[in-house]
Amino acid sequence: MSDLVVHDVVIVGAGPVGLFLAIELETAGVKPLVLERLVEPDDGIKAAAVGAAGAEALERRGFARALDEQQVTLPMAKAARAGAGPVKKPGGHFSALFVIDQDLQRAPERHSRMVPQEALERILAERASELGIEIRRGVEVEGFEQDDDGVRVRTSAGPLSARYLIGCDGGRSSVRKLAGFEFPGTDPTITGYQALVEFDAPAKLAMGWQRTPRGLITSIPGRVFTAEFDGPPPDRAAPVTQAEVEASIQRVSGTDVKILSMAKATRWTDHARQATTYRIGRVLLAGDAAHVHSPFGGQGLNLGLVDAANLGWKLAAAVRGRDHLLDSYTAERHPVGACVLENTRAQVALVRPDPLTSALRAIVSDLIKLPEGNRLIGEMLSGAGIRYDLGDDDPLVGTLAPDRLLTLADGGEVRLYALTEKGGGLFVSPSERSLPPDVRHARTKEGPSTLLRPDGCIAWTDASSTSLDEALARWF
Repeated sequence: MSDLVVHDVVIVGAGPVGLFLAIELETAGVKPLVLERLVEPDDGIKAAAVGAAGAEALERRGFARALDEQQVTLPMAKAARAGAGPVKKPGGHFSALFVIDQDLQRAPERHSRMVPQEALERILAERASELGIEIRRGVEVEGFEQDDDGVRVRTSAGPLSARYLIGCDGGRSSVRKLAGFEFPGTDPTITGYQALVEFDAPAKLAMGWQRTPRGLITSIPGRVFTAEFDGPPPDRAAPVTQAEVEASIQRVSGTDVKILSMAKATRWTDHARQATTYRIGRVLLAGDAAHVHSPFGGQGLNLGLVDAANLGWKLAAAVRGRDHLLDSYTAERHPVGACVLENTRAQVALVRPDPLTSALRAIVSDLIKLPEGNRLIGEMLSGAGIRYDLGDDDPLVGTLAPDRLLTLADGGEVRLYALTEKGGGLFVSPSERSLPPDVRHARTKEGPSTLLRPDGCIAWTDASSTSLDEALARWF
């Protein structure tokens, strides 16, 4: 390609998806380089929680304690659900319908983590630093060309070369645009705001989620969220002013409440778009660079983290010459992203302020209260229901394995995720078996045999319609 140093993988974007992907690569023995156009981390308003699938992806790499330490206080979570109605163990909401009961889920122990994104980014940045991952801030990608050998990247700090280039640079991804990825979808119909504020008379606003004749408003201590169904903002990139946030709150709530101070604010819309493929040659996308949607259900961070978990080990294998595994990345993750786009569109439709929508909400609410409806929506939002189509008849194959306690052949006990922190595959079985070098054997005292991929996906069980040899050859 050139006489430049060739990096194995260059990741564009040092948000949670880019950082977690870098950690996944480093864990798999591949040295990434991360480029970030911002000199300092973005301090804007971000996600307030990580869904079950994303949390489990992090826990597989030893982040459980750090997540525990960063969980937000229960009063804030209760405030968000104020007025939502009695649910034994709240497990989230669908379009502000707080009828998801965690106790009705097939695996109630698989739950979201109330960890703010800014705290998660600090956790990931600390791990990246411990691993010696290089992050170059204040560097923008200006263009690139790829061939069969790699990608030559032009940046604001000079040229560099990589075997693979990954766009984790958000919904307005420069990598996606420069590479020519198609990005079809639906245009915005909403103007929404989220702000950290102090009010003159907070008691004027009902606590929690409120659907009104003018839209939707959510008020919790120190934070407010509005949605108005009068089309997109004229200029979403323009700075958000205190006056426009206050006006939106007053219109939607029907009160004259005033903002005394506003620390941060952001606009949002319900535009929903997804790249038709997540890979063009040696350029790939993950996170918001691959898919954007409204914030309903808080699914974007969860979706992006599991993108990174799915891609990281396959990318490491490609660097070592097994490029064909990358083809499964789009095949597995694109349908999951498409499902999120569809359910967020449905959630937007269900909060529209009109009598017809009110009638529909009542019926949908009753359906979700049914055990099967509760599980369907709960697993859809948390990601716990993910099942990749690996072509196997066993319903466990293609699902993401939750953590559990294993009893080993010597009588000792160990958590499953304690065996996955260093990456690689894992064969859990009471039987002896020769395995590839990158598959660890957890010899159990009894029970079924299971093969896990590095991303926690169950690739084979002893009830599979394919053989263990076939699964090992396919994935390792």
